Amino acid sequence: MADELTPQAIHDDVRAILTQVKTGHPLVHCLTNNVVKQVTANALLAAGAAPAMVEDAVEAGEFAHVASGVLVNVGTLTPDIRQAMTSAVSAAQSANTPWVLDPVAVGGLSVRTQFARSILDSRPAAIRGNPSEIAALAGTGSGGRGVDSTDSVEAVTTIAAELSHRSGAVVAASGPTDLVVSTVARTHVTGGHPMLQQVIGTGCALGALTAATLGVAQLPAQHHAAVVASHALVSAAGTVAGQTASAPGHFAVAWLDALHTLSADDVRELITLDSEQA
Repeated sequence: MADELTPQAIHDDVRAILTQVKTGHPLVHCLTNNVVKQVTANALLAAGAAPAMVEDAVEAGEFAHVASGVLVNVGTLTPDIRQAMTSAVSAAQSANTPWVLDPVAVGGLSVRTQFARSILDSRPAAIRGNPSEIAALAGTGSGGRGVDSTDSVEAVTTIAAELSHRSGAVVAASGPTDLVVSTVARTHVTGGHPMLQQVIGTGCALGALTAATLGVAQLPAQHHAAVVASHALVSAAGTVAGQTASAPGHFAVAWLDALHTLSADDVRELITLDSEQA
């Protein structure tokens, strides 16, 4: 992988990271919401990763030590799950395991908002969500309509950059064009299909796939490219699925199949990456 985070280096690292996910089978510990567990596991398997969902508070901490990456998705919080997430985050931090925060519906509900903000000091490698979730997590917005964003990606560009500086994480906001921001670079990922919004779990699976790509990144310097890689893969698979699918059910199957069949070179041909140094 490239050593300098130039636009060309990001593009080269995206290709290398996607290839390594398929060949290296990173183990992803998913603490995620109950609505999307099967979708998330299937997406990880299709992409080449290995999913695990360990929710006991003691075991969650133990497992974070051996996982390649950890996902913390606050979609269906309970007191027990919050305890397990806290344990996993603490263990991931001590083991230098990259972990991803997916602040689902943060801003609109008090418990998840407070919890998500409270674990920011534990240094997530990445934060990914829709624009309203990113703004609410940063403390500059009130959240969207449930899990749906009421803000545009463009409206939270500065907010995402400030959140990245504050947390140390790569911050990604999803939309028709995804934005990935770190302290050293900014990348737009253009691709996908509108029907991605009509299929349950595609965004949550993106969080898990981000943990997978981070799990094969060799150095923190590649974390930006790793987050770009997961967004590029999901977008490219959406582009392919949209070529044949006319309704959400067919699209969901076609999207999952594309996650499995697309090579790193295929992904690069199907999406557009525009990167610049921050």
